[in-house]
Parts: sequence; structure tokens; C-alpha cells
Amino acid sequence: MEKINEVVVVEGRHDTEKLKKYFKVDTIETNGSYLSEATIKLIESVNKERGIILLLDPDSVGEKIRNILNSRIPNLKNSFLFKEDCRTLKKVGVEHASYEVLKNALNSYFVYEIKSSLSRQDFIDLGLSGMGSNFKREIISRKFNLGKCNAKTIFKRLNMLGVTRKELEELL
Repeated sequence: MEKINEVVVVEGRHDTEKLKKYFKVDTIETNGSYLSEATIKLIESVNKERGIILLLDPDSVGEKIRNILNSRIPNLKNSFLFKEDCRTLKKVGVEHASYEVLKNALNSYFVYEIKSSLSRQDFIDLGLSGMGSNFKREIISRKFNLGKCNAKTIFKRLNMLGVTRKELEELL
């Protein structure tokens, strides 16, 4: 069983149970959309000692929790899942992902850090915004494991990774 050194932040106990089925891992549960001040302080403290990986559901609640934590705590590692990789007919979330999907997500993370490697004009010139840009954003999002993103979010995440226009041109 593979050991994950960092503590993984998930939304609930079913997510924890799923991860523990495949990995030696410690988790902190946010209890869904309710993110208490005590939980935020715990995550901040643990991040200083062992590091934190955010592995949240690919939905609006998961994104809300991610935004709150990244705005309050520096140097969190962010992992993303795609909805189609962790869904049932009615639900979507970490608890529904396969071993392969979880392993890939836990090994493909990045730290939010604004680098400005890509200008807004580069982004537009590459056709990553506006009509017909969804397909290109999907290719890029999968390549860099960024999760499902709208234009504004993928622009921000690409800059956080330091991805350049040249790298994107080669990919597209």
C-alpha cells in the first residue's frame, strides 16, 4: 500500500474511507461546505509540519472550499479530479473515483503561486477564450491535470504553473 506523506484534505468521511482503501494516508475532513475556523487553523498548522494536498470534489462546493483555503493558507498543494472520472448516475466526488484516478491526482498537484507566464493577449490569441474554446481548454486541462475549468480559471491556473505561450502552442 502506497504511503502519502502529506495530509489530504477531503470533504467527508466517505472520501477518507475511499483513500484509506488504497493508500496509507491521513486526512482532514471539511464536513462538506461547512468549513469552520478551527478546521482552517488545523489545516494551516498541519501544512507547516507535513504539507497538505487538497483533493476536493469537482463541483461548486469543492471549488468554494478550495478558494477559501488557498486564499487563507499559502503553499497548499492542489489536486484535481474530472467529473467524468468520479461520478455515478446521481453523484460526483472523490469517493466515486478509481484507484488509478486517485493515484494520478495525488501525484499531479501544484501550488497556487501567481507567476504571470502567460498574458491575457496570448490566451486570447491561442483561442482559449470565446466561442469554440472549450475543446482546447479541455485538452490543456487534461494535460496539466487542472480539473474542469472555465476560461478565467484555466488562465489563472496556467499562470500559477508557469506555463508559457510556447508550451501551449506546442500542445495545441
